[in-house]
Amino acid sequence: MAAARQVAGGRALETCGMERILEALKLLLSPGGSGSSSLQITKHDVLLATLKSNLSALEDKLLKDPHWKELKLLRDAVANEAEWPRGSADITWAFTAQTLLLLLCLKETMMRLAAGFNPGKPNPRTPEAAPALSPDTLSVSQQKTVQSVLQFVVTLGVCPYLVPGVGVPLKCRTEFGAVVQDVVCLSAAPSAARRLYTSCSVLLSVAQNAALGSLIFCRHFGDIAAGLCQLGFCPTERKALNPEEEVLTEEERALSREALRDILDQVYQPLAVRELLTLQGGAPQSCTDGKTQVRCRAPAWLRRLCGQLLSERLMRPSGVQAVVRGILEGAGAGAAGGSDAEAIAADWKKCDVIAKILSSCPQQSLSPEDYYRDICPQILDLFHFQDKLTARQFQRVATTTFITMSRERPQLAAKYLLQPVLAPLHRCLNTAEIPKSDMVPGTVLVTEEELSRCIEDVFKVYVVGNDPVTVLVDSLLPVLGVLFSLYCFTKQSVSHTRSLCQEILLWILGKLERKKALASLKGFAGLDRSVPSLHSLCHFKAAAQGGIMITIKEAICDEDEDEALYQKVSSEQCQVEHLGDLLSHCQECGLAGDFFILCLKVVDFVAALQRACASLAHQAESSVESQTLSMSMGLVAVMLGGAVQLKSSDFAILKQLVPLLEKVSTTYPDPVIQELAVDLRITISTHGAFTTEAVSVAAQSTLSKEDPEGKREEQQQASHERHCDMSPSHLKPQQSHDMSRQTGLKPNPPLVPPVVREPSITTNQKSGSLTAEQLQEALLSAYDPQIPTRAAALRTLSRWVEQREPKALEVQEKLLKVFLENLEHEDTFVYLSAIQGAALLSDVYPEKILCGLLTQYDAGKDKHTAETRMKVGEVLMRTVRALGDMVSKYREPLIHTFLRGARDPDGAHRASSLSNLGELCQRLDFLLGSVVHEVTACLIAVAKTDPEVQVRRAAIHVIVLLLRGLSQKATEVLKDVLRDLYHLLKHVVRLEPDDVAKLHAQLALEELDEIMRNFLFPPQKLEKKIVVLP
Repeated sequence: MAAARQVAGGRALETCGMERILEALKLLLSPGGSGSSSLQITKHDVLLATLKSNLSALEDKLLKDPHWKELKLLRDAVANEAEWPRGSADITWAFTAQTLLLLLCLKETMMRLAAGFNPGKPNPRTPEAAPALSPDTLSVSQQKTVQSVLQFVVTLGVCPYLVPGVGVPLKCRTEFGAVVQDVVCLSAAPSAARRLYTSCSVLLSVAQNAALGSLIFCRHFGDIAAGLCQLGFCPTERKALNPEEEVLTEEERALSREALRDILDQVYQPLAVRELLTLQGGAPQSCTDGKTQVRCRAPAWLRRLCGQLLSERLMRPSGVQAVVRGILEGAGAGAAGGSDAEAIAADWKKCDVIAKILSSCPQQSLSPEDYYRDICPQILDLFHFQDKLTARQFQRVATTTFITMSRERPQLAAKYLLQPVLAPLHRCLNTAEIPKSDMVPGTVLVTEEELSRCIEDVFKVYVVGNDPVTVLVDSLLPVLGVLFSLYCFTKQSVSHTRSLCQEILLWILGKLERKKALASLKGFAGLDRSVPSLHSLCHFKAAAQGGIMITIKEAICDEDEDEALYQKVSSEQCQVEHLGDLLSHCQECGLAGDFFILCLKVVDFVAALQRACASLAHQAESSVESQTLSMSMGLVAVMLGGAVQLKSSDFAILKQLVPLLEKVSTTYPDPVIQELAVDLRITISTHGAFTTEAVSVAAQSTLSKEDPEGKREEQQQASHERHCDMSPSHLKPQQSHDMSRQTGLKPNPPLVPPVVREPSITTNQKSGSLTAEQLQEALLSAYDPQIPTRAAALRTLSRWVEQREPKALEVQEKLLKVFLENLEHEDTFVYLSAIQGAALLSDVYPEKILCGLLTQYDAGKDKHTAETRMKVGEVLMRTVRALGDMVSKYREPLIHTFLRGARDPDGAHRASSLSNLGELCQRLDFLLGSVVHEVTACLIAVAKTDPEVQVRRAAIHVIVLLLRGLSQKATEVLKDVLRDLYHLLKHVVRLEPDDVAKLHAQLALEELDEIMRNFLFPPQKLEKKIVVLP
């Protein structure tokens, strides 16, 4: 009898079509009804009635319809081979069992059709003809049917039997899932574990077909993996006394564990990582009713298991990519970047999480060194993706991981991360041993691709990461000489690596200790040969793809020695010039000034002055000594004239020159040198607070390298004019006394009142006629200790900015610095002049200047006082008034800056910020756009909670301005926040202790009342309309 059934089943397999099975599956999924209009029937009853009705309809079709005979025979044959329970008093399991049988039938049929498919050879005459489809191919509608069936099987046969904490509960998925959770009868046979084992086993069997497997794992891999984890690893409560009581045998549990590892190896690895992370534990899920329901925490055994499986995924080839893609794609980035890739790339927290995962050595690894040896090459590969969006994410993750590993295990990071990255630069150091096989002239030591990749990787790690970890800084220090030589080579032609090299050098010079940075600069300038540099046999060469490669130099013949010497000298000269360009970007940190003083020490101007004094003592004036002395004093004048920024420590070094300068001023025969020595001594003694015109002229003469004789005449004339125009009465009495004591002259009594020394420019001066000397004089006068002189200089600079003088606009950054520093002056005349100048400058260059002003306004108490920041606020408001309608372009940064100011610890600054915010809203015609919610939320919070009454008044005043300015437009612009503002005003009227704030709130309520009356009861307008009929 069994043999007959087997033969019939084989015949049915050969004749049953795939369409008939899919039709049967559709019949099981067809929606039904209860047949009653009673409102007492619940969703649970409707679901059970529908499942029972569909099962009965399928059985009737199989028994009565002759066209379904083959399907019935096939189903019976598959059912006889199945060793799992199908009958149950629970209608949900009966429905699931029948669906699983039909899926097995579909799988067998598809495999039989695929095995019998033998496509003919393609016709070469018609190559455009599409190849024949395999008969087991599912159409789009058929795929949708199978997906719906799989969703029912997983929802009814897998999810209800997962223990709490394993997977996402049905109640937190969909409304239908919540209904299913309540209708499943767990007390009926078979047991929950047996049902779960059956469902997972059958689904894995169906997934052996490639087409069905992709549909199963694409949507339901997480639920199947959760079921297998529970079946294979969940600890049992007690050991069964006999085999009949055992729910699952040990063999079945072992098969579940093996199946879990198999599917984890088969599926797309980022998908496996994402689902394992979900199983390990995630954020609370939102239910269908809109309320957030806290999920049960994953059991300890599941967390340990998922951690072990994730570590195994990580240790596989390309495991780092799988982990990174799994986490980022799980956040919505998509496989190739996706629409949310920009947001993911900006999410540093997620990158930090990935970095912590990758930098932690798993327990499966033998040692941290073995782990780093396997993982670090994969981390470096993350830097080199071609797709732009994916590359941006991976590079950020790689940078964060690189820095994290360097911080946690610096020795291993240096060996397995930094050495491979910096290897191309180490290869061509003068301290490296080049193999004899590579010593052949013309040999490419570092290819174009290697060097470009090295520079780009260093830029991403150091400059983009911007974390000066000790091991990172120390590793880059030996190759700085090669980097600087490469930078100098790129300055000679067009190269995409020039900006990268410049940024790397500026970053490392700013992060190094000052002593090490100066030592590196000495090596760049050729003053210290002990600093590692480019190998003498290596040189840079332009490559075919626009990059640079490093090759071995050609041998130099005896005839070419002169040419080689000339090339070496010119190369060193170019390097010094490029070093000057590089140092021009280091003005703010003071490194350029320190290096200049270091160069002064190297040249030893003190010794030059000592030799000049010795020659004076012996009454022997040599032309060489005279020129040396003139050049030395000229360079000191350049330094004091503003070419570099000097600090107190620098002046402490320069004070060594004061005794020598005093001796020169009293004994040297040349009156010009005497005068300059006196002026230099005064400038050094006052730390630059007082600088004469002679110093500026000497600095200009040294820099311009003009005719010494002609310039000496100019210097004598300028000195004579200064001597005639300026008397000691121009200085304060104390300064005059000090100056007379130092120069040996008697002070003249102040017979005339002090004369304000203004820059030499007339009011009606034509635009474009401003000279560099006049500009330099005005800049120096802006720091004059006399208040009238300083204010006049600031007014003059402001006038030049207003007249758009080209010379003045070329130094806009220096002008802004002058104005901002004078804001801190306590005198009203000075800081008001500075406010006017900064506002005019912002009107000329709003793009550049406004950002700097906003940064100054945002600075905390540790950088600027509250008074200074409020002065900057006045500059901002003057700029807003000057911009007019163009202020809408800068609406967002201005509003956000004032909102941050409303949270400042200083009460006066908070009130000032709110006042500025109110005026800004007026200038914007109250068109706040999307930030209206932020503004109103800030005003409400301040008006309710700020402890200072002035701040609360300011907040309520801004609300009054909003309502008055918008008038009838308030119902449109403030429609989402109007109710909150009304509640706030009522709160202030009832509970505010300050009478002024109450009055403002009452006025605002009256304004709001008028607005709402006009909105609800608009005035009637009688109009006559003339309509022309067609």
